[in-house]
Amino acid sequence: MANILVVDDELGIRDLLSEILNDEGHSVDLAENATQARVARATNAYDLVLLDIWMPDTDGVTLLKEWATAGQLTMPVIMMSGHATIETAVEATRIGALSFLEKPITMQKLLKAVEQGLARNAASQAPEAASAPNSGSAPSAAVNAMAQAAEDNMPNSHQGFDLDRPLREARDGFEKAYFEFHLAREGGSMTRVAEKTGLERTHLYRKLRQLGVDLGRNRRS
Repeated sequence: MANILVVDDELGIRDLLSEILNDEGHSVDLAENATQARVARATNAYDLVLLDIWMPDTDGVTLLKEWATAGQLTMPVIMMSGHATIETAVEATRIGALSFLEKPITMQKLLKAVEQGLARNAASQAPEAASAPNSGSAPSAAVNAMAQAAEDNMPNSHQGFDLDRPLREARDGFEKAYFEFHLAREGGSMTRVAEKTGLERTHLYRKLRQLGVDLGRNRRS
């Protein structure tokens, strides 16, 4: 799970991006202007920032420059805009932005950009992890405990079902267990579950709601 900050003055865009990223298991903070974004950045560490260029108080490029000057540009930043010029996008990249998303933003483009941004962040942190003292090659007791807990929480792929019920009830019981199993195995990622089960993502979401599946239960933490 990644910590992501979404900065955009449009409520609809903030809600949409937040819903998609939350469904992917990420933790999302929202800011509607540069003032709120400054406070969020000063009080939290983020793995990625989605930053709108045109905002009413301070534009995104200026805010990006502030972070770079203050040494706060320690995370990948993806710029967003519906009417930015090429010169603006080039300037943002020169300052330190990772990439640029043009509005309206499709889910496929968003997830691809986020994946690339998080991969860049992980790559930049790899040298720090490599330079940390190594306490030994064997996993620690804490790591073993966490792995065992994760395994204990994983639903069994072979489950028994009460067949002495009406067909619809029996089918719903099976489908609920089926989706809960795949949600747990994929860490709550709706995109990967949709690919695994062969369902379109919107249809999958409605199906899970209909079956009463707790969508927050198996998200990565």
